[in-house]
Amino acid sequence: MQKTIVDETLFSRILDRVAHEIIEKHTDTSKLCIVGIKTRGVYLAQRLHERIVKFADINLPMGELDITFYRDDLSHVADQPQMKKTDIGFDINGKDVILVDDVLYTGRTVRCALDALTDYGRPAKIELMVMVDRGHRELPVKADFVGKNVPTADEDIIHVHLKEKDGDDKIVHNIGGQKDRIKA
Repeated sequence: MQKTIVDETLFSRILDRVAHEIIEKHTDTSKLCIVGIKTRGVYLAQRLHERIVKFADINLPMGELDITFYRDDLSHVADQPQMKKTDIGFDINGKDVILVDDVLYTGRTVRCALDALTDYGRPAKIELMVMVDRGHRELPVKADFVGKNVPTADEDIIHVHLKEKDGDDKIVHNIGGQKDRIKA
């Protein structure tokens, strides 16, 4: 059974709230930068970037991070994984990096992102922002900024729809996971 848990209006409000939380926590924004994890994390990072720049009237560097070859399950993902472009056109040494992704689940994607990010330098601090935290961690990872906490069963699927990829903004909870998709 699929259930829309966040519609477009609430989606926008969540991003506004998180942008304000980031600004409130970072009174000194001179070291602040934002990096999105490919692919959906980049779109979310771009939207947060726009909001933070607007709300705080600051210059905020933004980058894109590809973690493809840092994954520990690469052979399960694809026979020939496609490397996407990492674009971090600024020095992250000594910066406060807000790392952005769509869904926090086991923590493995974040671990990969931390490995990839530190290949580009040594930030002063890395904080994690996710649109959805669904629990079920396998690694000791916790988000600093969360759009929405959604308790799930392990077999459930959370999908963050983004206009840039899906044509709409919403969050869908597929209760029961793949088996419900097959019946539909």
